[in-house]
Amino acid sequence: MDLRLPGLSALRGLRRPRRLVAAAAAVVVLAGAGTWTAVASDEAPAVRRADQVMDMGAGVRVDTSYFTAGAGGRRPAVLLGHGFGGSKDDMRQQAEDLARAGYAVLTWSARGFGRSTGKVGLNDPRGEVADVSRLLDWLAGQPQVELDGRGDPRVGMAGGSYGGAIALLAAGYDDRVDAIAPAITYWNLADALFPNGVFKKLWAGIFVNSAGGCDKFEKTVCAMYDRVAESGVPDAAARAMLEKRSPSAVGDRIKVPTLLFQGQTDSLFPLGEADRAAKAVRANGAPVDVDWIAGGHDGGDMETGRVQARVTSWFDRYLKGDKGVDTGPAFRVTRTGGIDSTDGRAQLRGAGADSYPGLEGGPKRIALRGGEQSFANPAGASPPAVSALPGFGGAGGLAQLSSLGVGVSLDFPGQFARFESAPVGRELRVTGSPKATVRVRSSSGEAVLFAKVYDVGPDGRQQVLPSQLVTPLRVTDVREGRDVTITLPAIDRDIEKGHRLRLVLSSTDLGYASPAAPATYTVSLRGDLTVPTDPAAGSAAAPLPSWVWWLPVSGAVVALALLLTARRRTAVPAPDPDLAEVPLEITDLSKRYAGSADRYAVRDLSFRVEKGQVLGLLGPNGAGKTTTLRMLMGLIKPDAGEVRVFGHAIRPGAPVLSRVGAFVEGAGFLPHLSGRENLELYWRATGRPAADAHLDEALEIAGLGDALARAVRTYSQGMRQRLAIAQAMLGLPDLLILDEPTNGLDPPQIREMRQVMIRYAAAGRTVIVSSHLLAEVEQSCTHLVVMDRGRLVQAGPVAEIIGSGDTLLVGTAAAVDEPVAEKVAALPGVVSAVSVDGGLLVRLAADGSAQRLIAELVRLEVPVQSVGAHRRLEDAFLTLIGGSA
Repeated sequence: MDLRLPGLSALRGLRRPRRLVAAAAAVVVLAGAGTWTAVASDEAPAVRRADQVMDMGAGVRVDTSYFTAGAGGRRPAVLLGHGFGGSKDDMRQQAEDLARAGYAVLTWSARGFGRSTGKVGLNDPRGEVADVSRLLDWLAGQPQVELDGRGDPRVGMAGGSYGGAIALLAAGYDDRVDAIAPAITYWNLADALFPNGVFKKLWAGIFVNSAGGCDKFEKTVCAMYDRVAESGVPDAAARAMLEKRSPSAVGDRIKVPTLLFQGQTDSLFPLGEADRAAKAVRANGAPVDVDWIAGGHDGGDMETGRVQARVTSWFDRYLKGDKGVDTGPAFRVTRTGGIDSTDGRAQLRGAGADSYPGLEGGPKRIALRGGEQSFANPAGASPPAVSALPGFGGAGGLAQLSSLGVGVSLDFPGQFARFESAPVGRELRVTGSPKATVRVRSSSGEAVLFAKVYDVGPDGRQQVLPSQLVTPLRVTDVREGRDVTITLPAIDRDIEKGHRLRLVLSSTDLGYASPAAPATYTVSLRGDLTVPTDPAAGSAAAPLPSWVWWLPVSGAVVALALLLTARRRTAVPAPDPDLAEVPLEITDLSKRYAGSADRYAVRDLSFRVEKGQVLGLLGPNGAGKTTTLRMLMGLIKPDAGEVRVFGHAIRPGAPVLSRVGAFVEGAGFLPHLSGRENLELYWRATGRPAADAHLDEALEIAGLGDALARAVRTYSQGMRQRLAIAQAMLGLPDLLILDEPTNGLDPPQIREMRQVMIRYAAAGRTVIVSSHLLAEVEQSCTHLVVMDRGRLVQAGPVAEIIGSGDTLLVGTAAAVDEPVAEKVAALPGVVSAVSVDGGLLVRLAADGSAQRLIAELVRLEVPVQSVGAHRRLEDAFLTLIGGSA
């Protein structure tokens, strides 16, 4: 993601006269800019890379890499910008490829990222945009770079998201840029983050977190975010700031050939951003091509190879002047054509047209049915409906599942209105933004609605939200009701014959901020649903793959084999009623290392845990503790033996695992939400009733107090750890597993964590804790299991394992003063005696005995109440494992 401010005359002055440009270049290079380091690429020796840190003034230093290849001579240059939270290293492969294709390529880490200094300004013209102009100054002085004039390099710019926006902005602010190819980026950042006046809270929080926190941004940007995140409502000042740092602010100045890539699975910067950019640049008279790729910020296939090849062709045409190169169609859209059975990936094919249709081409009216409907905005806007899941797309992308007919969205009864069409009589390809007009009334005078169009199967139950996209909108002055026209998200979707279209208006959505005050909304239709089509965009027919022919035969064979072996394979041991009250019993558990027949991570492990115990799982690195915990939680399958929890054998997804809570090395939280909001969001994701969470009880045990109302980004490490344990305790599981819960905590925080575990087990539940802090285990655990090299060494109460040794703890009825301790230390057979809380710690010599000591203590009138063996757990642990830790 990349952002910038408009209209600095000082920046435009950097361009004319050209003598000022040359002077600026000299300042950048000569003002202690850094040291050149020539580095030969490990992967492609023909490409030469030189690294330099350039001084941008005001204490800001920008880290750069310069790539060239081939013989001497001048060639066009390309600047490559990285995505938000990334660095120049992300662009290395594309830079090397472009260098081999005959370009001089410069990559850089934007302010606040990688090794570059300065604050993140969201592409402030006085910051990041000015940096780009200085980079162009530097390129103009390189002997390998072709010039259009003095101080004017022949140059193109490309990049994705943040790097895509800087390409658009640079083209508007510096007329030396000759061609651009921005991808999955925004045109107006205010519209992207505050669509129709609604705050896109989850995406905004992810950006702040990915940058390393709010303090990584300019103060004005950080203050704006804090203000909007706290209120949940974007104000005029926030919108004005983002608009000034957006390409739309200089849209009338972007007059260079522009190739726009935009993602179809993108709830952050949807297709409408590229649409507005294309219209603005085309209005300036420049060539524009638009390419809708399969992926986006919500995941999916980014088509990297095809995209970079098209970028190279674009620059060949408009930087090298090769008019014979094929730059592709004016409009291209990637479509899904089923699943490749060999790797499970979606098969993609392209559809193209000679002109870009926009988002409203070929409108078709679809009649909807449904009368006036009322629904609630719940107090606290909770529970929220779910559409996209920002930050959870992954390589496959949840949003891309919708193209394969899988629905992952969720609307809560009583919180939405819906209107539905009749089954479509023939296949319908929707390409663009549907529109609908409704009448809205609100008991509060204002309504925040989330509009979406579902593709509904013939049975009326299976519904799919295309690309998981919704349109949020805030409407005011609707106490008496007024008509509102809704432009829904742009999509490319094939609606099959017999399917229906369902318009849903919801009062909440997980990704956005909704009013916390309860209200009642009433909505009715004011016309048909209008859907755009683009008949000109035709897809090449995909040949039938060979598996179409052999798959049915092989499928029948596999099905027969499964039928013959199903009973033997799927047999699950019956629950053991004698163990119904036993939290955990492990019997002869073994797990070999992958690919090994005789090397074991865990071997013949057996132990039992009872209610109310706090069990410490100890062992040196490689002892098999983590492997054991993974088998306990059903994450991996043992090679032999079994794990039973409350009498039920553990298998992946076993229902009894709902009685197990786990905390493994920390949990991820949304930094802008409060601790309580994070826990509520986590529990809603489980799909279990809110009453079953026992949230208040878990929080009381965790002891977070008033901190629950604060944003998680303000938490100390200790508070985050306790919040993570509270999350594991939601539902008050009967068995709680904690892996290294005290990592990163200071001594007071460790003491608090110890009390959390003790309080939890005090109610008859069971805790298993794996830790390397032996002193803590000794104080918090009632029982121990010691492992070494995958085997059980010893199991039992802490007191028994520590028990034997040459040090005695003498309990006394009253404190023992130092003179008495000195007398005891002088006794025959005593090495030392130290006064401690509750008595004396006495170390015996080899010829000493407890019986003789007790007699001497009575003679000295020491009020003895108890005598027991004492040594530290560390001593016992090292003895048990032979000092191998």
